[in-house]
Amino acid sequence: MVEFEFWWLLVIPFFFALGWLAARVDIKQIISESTDLPSAYFKGLHYLITNQYEKAIEAFDEAIKINNNSLELHFALGGLLRRTGQIDRAINLHIDLLEKRELTKEQRDSVKAELAQDYFKAGLYDRSEELLKALNKDKYYQFSLNTLLEIYVKEREWEKAIETATELEKISGVSFRVSVSHYFCEIAVNQILAKKYEQAKKSLNKALEESKNCTRANILLGDIYAEEKLYEEAIVYWKKIEFQQPEYLGLVAPKIINTFQTLNKINEGLSIIARFFDIYKLKTLLNVLYETVLKNEGANQAENIARNELIQRPSLSALDKLFQAQAIGKTNKIDNVELIQQTIKNTIGDRRFYLCNQCGFKARQFHWQCPACNAWESLPSEPADIILETNIETKK
Repeated sequence: MVEFEFWWLLVIPFFFALGWLAARVDIKQIISESTDLPSAYFKGLHYLITNQYEKAIEAFDEAIKINNNSLELHFALGGLLRRTGQIDRAINLHIDLLEKRELTKEQRDSVKAELAQDYFKAGLYDRSEELLKALNKDKYYQFSLNTLLEIYVKEREWEKAIETATELEKISGVSFRVSVSHYFCEIAVNQILAKKYEQAKKSLNKALEESKNCTRANILLGDIYAEEKLYEEAIVYWKKIEFQQPEYLGLVAPKIINTFQTLNKINEGLSIIARFFDIYKLKTLLNVLYETVLKNEGANQAENIARNELIQRPSLSALDKLFQAQAIGKTNKIDNVELIQQTIKNTIGDRRFYLCNQCGFKARQFHWQCPACNAWESLPSEPADIILETNIETKK
């Protein structure tokens, strides 16, 4: 036992020396590689970190002139050019690499992947698609599918989008069920416009198979049955929204009221909307209820609705409705009640927006897909009161 420990005492310094030597070699190699990089490269990194993109482009351009063999420098410059909207320069940069360089298969794929992004950013979707489909599937498959999906959505090729999203879900483990349900709804919208109602119903049922909470599918199914004058069936589909996502009831409340009006059952319709409002307190439901009562039962009843809402949940919107009903019914002694009501309406009229919870885009109307970031169901079902920026802030 003593002899064993003695030999280890002799061997340990030997291994320590080998480790120290190996570390010294690695450090020297790292220092050598760092000194090979042009100083302009480090300037470019500094400008990039400080968001000085134009100066960063100039620095990386200079670095490439000094070390033209580095693909990484070319890719860094190309990415910056894309980011700053100089797409033509990025395209030319990557095409020059493909045409004027001897590249390995792996390197050519890397350049083609960059070029595909250039074409996508430029809106040249056919060229981008062609390059993406030709890339090595082992290394670039998920990247290609992600970009192809964006292309198909932008070009509204919904069948291809469904196929691509389904494959992407398999390899990534990320669910695309909500998106796919909307792709089927988009197909159904086109079929409805072409009056192919039976095909549209099949597409919408597929949407519900993909996502049972796809309220849009039931809204559209109700629209189809209403178009076919099957009003009772239409109402059944619209009422299903309550058991999917009740916050979307405001989207179907006007449809329900109008359909009951057509059936000469307005009181039944009012009863349903009143129940929805009592439970869910949505402002759009209040608006529909107030306007319907004002039209069918008169200003006094509408005033009661507005007054009760103002007592329970004070707001300019409720006050606006109260003054409107009083102005119509002449129940208020203030001569300028119409002026007061109009002032309130003007004050709140420009503050109602649907605000995307993904990118912050503000929309006057509801969209199932955000027009800015293309996210599905990212706009709330109810508009929110948003104070607009002042002119000075806007200029900034």
